[in-house]
Amino acid sequence: MSANLESSHSDIGYRGPTACQAAGITYRQLDYWARTDLVVPSVQGASGSGSQRLYSFRDILVLKIVKRLLDTGVSLQNIRSAVDHLRDRGIQDLERMTLMSDGASIYECTSPDDIIDLLQGGQGVFGIAIGKVWSEVEGTLATLQGERIGDGEIAVTSEIESGDELAMRRKRKGA
Repeated sequence: MSANLESSHSDIGYRGPTACQAAGITYRQLDYWARTDLVVPSVQGASGSGSQRLYSFRDILVLKIVKRLLDTGVSLQNIRSAVDHLRDRGIQDLERMTLMSDGASIYECTSPDDIIDLLQGGQGVFGIAIGKVWSEVEGTLATLQGERIGDGEIAVTSEIESGDELAMRRKRKGA
């Protein structure tokens, strides 16, 4: 997990169904979150009937984090604040960040001392290590199709990373 891995995804967009599968959410959730500006596709937004939204790797990472926060009972209002905060952070910061929550508020922890301070407050908290979520999303996307930004060619992340051009050609031909 590094900026190099993220940059290997930077020229690929993922359609809604792929983003849903990788993030573990329903298409209905994805659509609602896009329409309410919670998590909007950064590669290509919907521009009318029949158009396809395209989500980046980072978008899918945020979708999965939102799902985890919702599953633990954090309010949508607090999640919106956390998402705004994540948007402002650089990719290097995300790799080292752990989000902690007591079910009401969400805290960013970048060091073990931050986590200890929260735990000493006496409240029950849970954490989401973004680096682990990153690895999960990357593992899922390695077997799913994306689209190269610009030319719309079908791309499978594992083939891009391995440079397996022959496998990509076979997949395009349907062989």
